[in-house]
Amino acid sequence: MYLSVTSKLGNKIRISEERWKLIINTKHPEIRGKENEVHNALIDPDEVRVSQSDPAVFLYYKWQEKLSLCVVAKHVNGDGFIITIYFTDRIKEGKEIFRRES
Repeated sequence: MYLSVTSKLGNKIRISEERWKLIINTKHPEIRGKENEVHNALIDPDEVRVSQSDPAVFLYYKWQEKLSLCVVAKHVNGDGFIITIYFTDRIKEGKEIFRRES
């Protein structure tokens, strides 16, 4: 495993080196070198939402200046894996299950 962490929700979430390389080389090269930020988004998010299209998919948001880092992870029986990671300027719709107190 390239990265493995227990999330704010208590799920162990991981990503393989192969999947990490696919994200940084093909899908979202702006994530290259952001391992610490991804780790922090999972353990100390500003907001977590459940996907509208799949109740097993969770979106972990962590604000980074003007954009939010979004780590999309699928939870399966207390275990999880990262689907994708990207920066965004807006939060997706979906059921909010955690929000940091201001």
